[in-house]
Amino acid sequence: FVGGALVLYALRAGALAPGGLFAPISREGALVLNNVLLTTACATVLVGTLYPLLLDGLTGERISVGPPYFNATFIPLMVPMVAALAVGPLLSWKRGDLVGALGRLKIAALMTVVVVLATVYAIQGGPVLALLGVAMGAWALFGALAEFADRIRLLKAPLDESWRRARGLPRSAIGMTIAHAGLGIAILGMTGSAAFVSERIELLRPGEGLEIAGYEVAFEGVTERQGANYVTEQGAFRLLRDGRTVAILEPEKRWYPVARMPTTEAAIHTTWYSDVYLALGDRNAEGAWTVRLWHHPLVPWIWLGAVVMALGGIVSLTDRRLRVGAPRRRAAGAAVAQPAE
Repeated sequence: FVGGALVLYALRAGALAPGGLFAPISREGALVLNNVLLTTACATVLVGTLYPLLLDGLTGERISVGPPYFNATFIPLMVPMVAALAVGPLLSWKRGDLVGALGRLKIAALMTVVVVLATVYAIQGGPVLALLGVAMGAWALFGALAEFADRIRLLKAPLDESWRRARGLPRSAIGMTIAHAGLGIAILGMTGSAAFVSERIELLRPGEGLEIAGYEVAFEGVTERQGANYVTEQGAFRLLRDGRTVAILEPEKRWYPVARMPTTEAAIHTTWYSDVYLALGDRNAEGAWTVRLWHHPLVPWIWLGAVVMALGGIVSLTDRRLRVGAPRRRAAGAAVAQPAE
């Protein structure tokens, strides 16, 4: 991808012309800030991913780079980017009015505060970073919707005029709104799955159960089975909600004789709101099995947000301005039609 981008730049460098001057508070300024922050964020991820490998290869020393590193480097870069995400499209080219743009986002700010307060009430406080993540996701989502509503003058003009404006919007603008909203959904999913996770580790015998996040899990037993190239101990668990069975979970402990390698196959139950993971551990001398159970809220929103962002990019690429080429020049010496007498 980097090579392809450089090739395109090399082929079109002769046709590129420098743009005019613009104030820092402008749509161009917001785009520059976006590019700088995203590039720096990519660099932090690249360093955190490759540095342990390079250090191990060069010196033999092994280190691990985990959440503390990314929380300290990536999050501070994303906060100003998401904060500017909703404001940038409302700024004018060349010179923008920051106060005016923020004034048009009052409803988005109010909705963000409502979501944060609802989160505080639901989880009875919670980590500060989690509340910050919820605020960022809600701001990106509601900011994108507010910007779209402002473009079509929703509730400020008759509905038929708003509909006419919506139909007349360039697809790049519609795609931008969809992509920004998808980013907000993904941020909410990342925050919820990381900060509000519930976990239980228990010793269970067949016939016993446990509860987590409003779910009940009933352990029905373990069966030994023969696979294609492995043997497995497969558990049977009934997942219930309000006394009603919603899924049968069958986690496994597999053993591959040829490779002499054990693996654990977790069972997953997915809804639009959360994921439930269940893993089967070892059996002790008394016949009880170690059961690990996790509840990760909003995990599906990560994938939904990614799909929505991709959809926004596809919609933007269908913009007519990106499909219509420049007119071809006439060949030198071409005959010019003479007007009829």
